[in-house]
Amino acid sequence: MSSDERDETYSEFYDCVNMQPKELEEWLETDESKSVGDSDSGESTGHRSGRRIVDIKRTKKDDLTESQWGHMDKVVGYIHRHLNQKPDGDVEDTDWRYSLMNWGHDPLKDA
Repeated sequence: MSSDERDETYSEFYDCVNMQPKELEEWLETDESKSVGDSDSGESTGHRSGRRIVDIKRTKKDDLTESQWGHMDKVVGYIHRHLNQKPDGDVEDTDWRYSLMNWGHDPLKDA
């Protein structure tokens, strides 16, 4: 990944991930967080991603690993795709919102 690509990924990641590390950690402890997503190993992909996002947000940009850069790219793609699938009506207590929050984005913050 070039320096320009990293700058773009970093910017997009911080635009998409609108939850702070502590806020995301607290969310990941809730039953709602644990109730959504695919979980063949006991923990859903989104829940596992949320824990990685907390680590990424607590890491200085210059100290990010290749794996973290790749995950940041994955997070941006997931959030963009998922936002395009917004259901009609009130989304406050929906699996759609809960899934996005596991990936660090609370769509109600956009409202």
